[in-house]
Amino acid sequence: MQLMWFRRDLRVEDNTALQSALNTQQPVYAIYIATPTTWQQHDLSAIQADLIYRRLFELQNDLARLNVPLLYLEVETYQQSVDALLELSQTLQAERIVFNREYEVNELARDARLSDRAPIDVRGVDDKCLFPPGSVLNQQGQYFKVFTPFKRKYLARLETEPLVISKTQPAAAMPSHDIDDGSLPVFSVHSPFTYPRDSSQSYPVATRAIRQRLRDFCDETIDRYQLERDRPALDSTSQLSPYLAIGALSVRQCLARAQFGCSPPLNDGRETWVSELVWRDFYQHLLHFEPKLAKGHNFVVWTEKVRWPGSSAHLELWQQGKTGYPIVDAAMRQLNQTGWMHNRLRMVVASFLTKDLHVHWREGERYFMQRLVDGDYAANNGGWQWSASTGCDGQPYFRIFNPIAQGERFDPKGEFVRKWVPELQSVPDKYIHQPWKWTESDNLFYPKPMVDHKSEREITLCLFQDAKDFS
Repeated sequence: MQLMWFRRDLRVEDNTALQSALNTQQPVYAIYIATPTTWQQHDLSAIQADLIYRRLFELQNDLARLNVPLLYLEVETYQQSVDALLELSQTLQAERIVFNREYEVNELARDARLSDRAPIDVRGVDDKCLFPPGSVLNQQGQYFKVFTPFKRKYLARLETEPLVISKTQPAAAMPSHDIDDGSLPVFSVHSPFTYPRDSSQSYPVATRAIRQRLRDFCDETIDRYQLERDRPALDSTSQLSPYLAIGALSVRQCLARAQFGCSPPLNDGRETWVSELVWRDFYQHLLHFEPKLAKGHNFVVWTEKVRWPGSSAHLELWQQGKTGYPIVDAAMRQLNQTGWMHNRLRMVVASFLTKDLHVHWREGERYFMQRLVDGDYAANNGGWQWSASTGCDGQPYFRIFNPIAQGERFDPKGEFVRKWVPELQSVPDKYIHQPWKWTESDNLFYPKPMVDHKSEREITLCLFQDAKDFS
């Protein structure tokens, strides 16, 4: 008997650990364990919790076609999840527990606890990235601290090592009385799922529908991705990140579809989207080598000395989308209402919080995780540290986005702004990103800019320079 422990890998296709269990030709049970207290500590958003919950029913259907029942337990913490799993494995008389590895500190500690305590074989396998952390290194055998050379090495391997998408085969048939006698916690609508949920209905969870979204993007949109991806008013991004975040899709499936039917080299659109997938893996690799990132520390050591004098009042206005800068406010309202934000705007609002309001990046990181349907710790942490100039890239600390210039460049007619900030519907295009300059601005129910960008930029430069000098 094999016991497959699902976490953030909620799919049966191209699932390395599941395939390992099925290959034994033994009966297989699957288990998912909810841990609401740990989830709360990790700032799991209510909308992502809902996506996970709905996805479990589809996973159950997919597993049933493989003769694999899905069991379900809810305990409070990761530590308790190990205890519950060991008890279940004993009840099932399982010979082995298999799972796909996760690279955050608490997750690694959980899995180490399982390996230390289990009286049976425990096998963790690498599945989350195309190439496991530690397998993409520089000539000195060290990990890459900058994205571009990592990407170059990654893509060189991809050219010589063909993608292999594993196909699942049914497990040995499960004796019917084993699951029908009511003694096992089979997943159902009556299973406890006490974590708060907010509707994720705009994201279908059926496997066929998710695969179709991937196909449609690669058939209809990806070729113009490089040209249009920074325009938030256009529907030009894949919006597949929620499925990657919960593992309903694998990075291998995405890469394979991006390359499907195309001879190298890929066109600019496909190459740019592939680059975004490589960024995702880059941050996972970084987390593996720098566990301090999962503990709230900066990647660049000297930036720990940077002071963040921003106020809680400013943080709250930023969260509410009431800063007086239209592109920032539109983006934050999109996040609050949908659980998703356009990637260009994630950089804009992060820069604004850290460089214009001088609020610590950890506050923004936390708020994003509490709201995002596609919250992924490594990617979210990497993005915030990149924007705050505390992270692992070659850009200096004077990378400071001008929210007016960003709006004018990427939403020139204000279509995105007007959708999310209806108070500005009547503002002419010329003033849409600086409505305070419009002669009728006093009649708008919209705040004046909470800070002056030019002045705050100078303050940021001084704060970082002071920290650097002090170090």
